[in-house]
Amino acid sequence: MNDHLLQLSPEPVWRHFRTLCNTPRSSGHEAKLVEILERWADDNGLTHDRDSYGNLRIRRAASPGCESVPGVILQGHLDMVTQANSDHPHDFLNDPLDTYVEDGWLHARGTTLGADNGLGVAAALAILEADDIDHGPIEALFTLEEETSLQGALSLDEGWLEGRYLLNLDSEDRGEVYIGCAGGADVVVDADLPMRGCDEEEVMRKISLTGLVGGHSGADIHKERGNANQLLVRALRGLSDLEIRLVDYHGGTLRNALPREAFATIVVDEHHLPAMEETLTTLQALYREELAGVDDGVTLSLSPAATSCEEAEALTDTATQLLVAALHAAPHGVDRMSVEVPGVVETSNNLGVVSLENGRFHLCALVRSLRDSATLNLADRFTALFGLIGAQTRVENVYPGWTPSADSTLLTRFRRLHREELGEDPAVKVIHAGLECGIIGGKYPQLEMISFGPVIRGAHSPTERTELSSVEEFWKVLKALVADIASGKAA
Repeated sequence: MNDHLLQLSPEPVWRHFRTLCNTPRSSGHEAKLVEILERWADDNGLTHDRDSYGNLRIRRAASPGCESVPGVILQGHLDMVTQANSDHPHDFLNDPLDTYVEDGWLHARGTTLGADNGLGVAAALAILEADDIDHGPIEALFTLEEETSLQGALSLDEGWLEGRYLLNLDSEDRGEVYIGCAGGADVVVDADLPMRGCDEEEVMRKISLTGLVGGHSGADIHKERGNANQLLVRALRGLSDLEIRLVDYHGGTLRNALPREAFATIVVDEHHLPAMEETLTTLQALYREELAGVDDGVTLSLSPAATSCEEAEALTDTATQLLVAALHAAPHGVDRMSVEVPGVVETSNNLGVVSLENGRFHLCALVRSLRDSATLNLADRFTALFGLIGAQTRVENVYPGWTPSADSTLLTRFRRLHREELGEDPAVKVIHAGLECGIIGGKYPQLEMISFGPVIRGAHSPTERTELSSVEEFWKVLKALVADIASGKAA
């Protein structure tokens, strides 16, 4: 499968990326890939081990004469975001990805591509086997469960890694190098809400919000794309005068992906149906006007429900009103822009996963900030808000941000090499996303770190794609950087 990748350049990177495309690797299910990489390391005479959590390290000894050179850690995560279009069935636990090239970009049919962070992992593997560069000691660190919880990095053993420089290969823009990132936390809300049976005059309908682009909940949060949960809840709020009651709700699948679709089943008095259809038609037109040029395909539709009122219960009137009001008021999107780093989001939230089933309400949001205090404050606003309807809120997987260091010798070296290899200075940036550098740096404060990578667009959505020419540029700079560190030249 994906044999056409073997015809692309640079061949070593694409060969390893093909292995990743052919090996299912959703978060929490990386074991098969780990075993494949361990066998590959054995076949190539490389040493490997795992820490207590299962993070994988593959090591290559220094080239002759480079034994005293400071070690380099090449770091990426093995898992990928698993998103598929609703009309494209895909089993992410068993099926390989189906990739294709179009107009200089690599895509996957109907699913995420896994270039985030598969290309970084592939490049690290290619460096481990490269025989055309001198290098110091190399450690390739492959972490687990980055996309769902950052748990691999959070659980990384201290005192395990040996290198001095860490190259995080998980960024997504040409000509950019990242020296800082946001921290974050998961906000989880649960509640058991009262229900009752349907009235004789009530009928059941399904409301669907579809057609959104989606994207990365950090890197794309400032692009004003629609959030399916926010828009569908807004529609439910707009229908409140029609005395609707919620039966169930399902919106979003990952807390770190902007929700592209959301669905609600409601009951309503049959005589209100014409007014409901009119309201939804009006709201769809309004959404398309508001999201013009960003999410032109947003669609709000009404259809018969899968079951009848005789077979179901719905939330009480009061429970429906309170839940919809709380969700409507919940923070979403950019909360504050940074003053210290102009043009960068400081604090945001993604209303990622919302569900209601048999009266059991569940929400998982992802709060991010360059300031750890702002992360906790925004999370506390959820606790305060949903406490008003009797819900229980907990804050989980809190991870720190990565404080920028603009004067590091590693950054100076990278900037020089970028000019030499590509003819221009890189832009030095801070990203509003949860790179693992902040967590790893907290455990290994002596490390100097930078993050860079090829061009990836549409990460965390089925529109994910990577520009082929940028992968060649990324590989060229990565090889040059590893060799330059080994050369002993001044930064």
